[in-house]
Amino acid sequence: MFKRKPKAHKIHRLNELQPMVASGRPVLINFYQVGCAPCQVMDGIVNELAREYGETAHVVKADIGKVPGAIEKYKIRATPTTVVIARPPEKMSKKARAKAQGTKKRTTARPTQRWRASGLVMKDQLQRVLESNGARRVEA
Repeated sequence: MFKRKPKAHKIHRLNELQPMVASGRPVLINFYQVGCAPCQVMDGIVNELAREYGETAHVVKADIGKVPGAIEKYKIRATPTTVVIARPPEKMSKKARAKAQGTKKRTTARPTQRWRASGLVMKDQLQRVLESNGARRVEA
């Protein structure tokens, strides 16, 4: 009768991100802190994105007060801070693409930080960033 709506995954340690990044899907991380009004607004937006993109992207929330090392590693100066980690898109010439299709050998670059913003971010901007890095909306 009542379905639980999927929400963004909360992490408690930075090493929880490793398998998500290794999966090849884009990872959207929202760094927040308790008691921050803009963070509460972003919380709703991030949960909507988790629902809309389902398994095509990892949507994660991290409380900077409870995740040790997050401030230093991601150089967080203000909350909310949103980061997208993904593989860069492959750019090939037509000749290189034809040659790669024949050999089926693909070079995959390692995932890097592809986008970052501090403060409130509009949902449509986050959707564009996720889709440009390979995520797709799932039909609800």
